[in-house]
Amino acid sequence: MSLVPITDMLQDAKKNHYAIGHFNMINMEFAQAICEAANEEQAPVILGVGEATIKYMGMDYVISIARCAAKRSRVPVALHLDHGSSFPVIVQCIRAGFSSVMIDGSHYPFEQNVELTKKVVELAHAAGVSVEGELGSIAGTEDDVTVEEKDAQLPTVEEAVSFWEQTKVNALAVAVGTAHGLYRAEPNVRCDRIADISSRVDAPLVLHGGSGVKEDIIQQAISAGAAKINVNTENQVAFAESTRTVLDHKPVIADARDFLREGRDAIKETVRAKIRLFGSNNRV
Repeated sequence: MSLVPITDMLQDAKKNHYAIGHFNMINMEFAQAICEAANEEQAPVILGVGEATIKYMGMDYVISIARCAAKRSRVPVALHLDHGSSFPVIVQCIRAGFSSVMIDGSHYPFEQNVELTKKVVELAHAAGVSVEGELGSIAGTEDDVTVEEKDAQLPTVEEAVSFWEQTKVNALAVAVGTAHGLYRAEPNVRCDRIADISSRVDAPLVLHGGSGVKEDIIQQAISAGAAKINVNTENQVAFAESTRTVLDHKPVIADARDFLREGRDAIKETVRAKIRLFGSNNRV
C-alpha cells in the first residue's frame, strides 16, 4: 500500500469508539516492529516522526523507510509529522511525501495559533495531506521542546470548539492532563473534557502522552472520544531495556544485529499490546 492520510482511519475510529495508535519511528527497527505488529493485528497504524528524528536520520531515509514499510503492509499506514514547529517545516515534509502533518502552534496566543493552523490546513489539503492541530500545552519533553508541569495549560471547551470551527483540522490534540515522557505521579486525565469537546466538534481528538497511562484511563478516554493515541516513551524504554539485557549478558558481542533484533521484538510486543488496548485490531 501507499502511505495514506489519517483522516479516514480516525473518522472510523471516532464513529466506532476505538483509537488508532500513533507510534514514533526513530530508525528502521522501530518502523519494522510497528508495522509488523499492525499487520499481524490487522490494525491501521500511524508512523510518527518528529523534527529531531528527521535531523538524526535525514529526510530521505525517513521517507524511504516509511514508504517501504507501507508497501510491505496489508494495512493502512500513515506517515505523520509529530509536533511540527513552523510553516517551513510543514512545507518541507509535504514536499518530501508525508501523508499527514501536525502543526503545533500551542505555544502561541490563541489567535496566532488559529492563523498559523489555518495556513497549514489550506496548503496541506490542497496536496491531499491531513492536518492535526494542537490547543493547550502538554507537560514534558517531546523532541527538543520541554514544557514544565507548572506551565501546562488545558483549553476550555469553548476554545476547542472555536479553534476547530476556524481551522477545520482533521484531528485535534487538546491538553487534558497527560504528559510527554515518563510520569512522576499519576496523571489526572480529564476524560470529561474529552467527552465535552468530542460531542461538539467533528474532528477526532488526539491524546498525546499515552505512555504509562493506566489501561482503564485509556479506555475511558477512548469511550469519551479520543480516536488517536500517541505512544513513544514505552517503545523507547522497551528497546533500551531489551538491548541492555543482551549487552549485559554478552559484553563482547560484536554483531549489532543480535541486540537490535531483540530490541525490535520488544517494541513489536509493546505495540501489539497497545493496539489491542486501543481496540484497533481486526479493523482492516
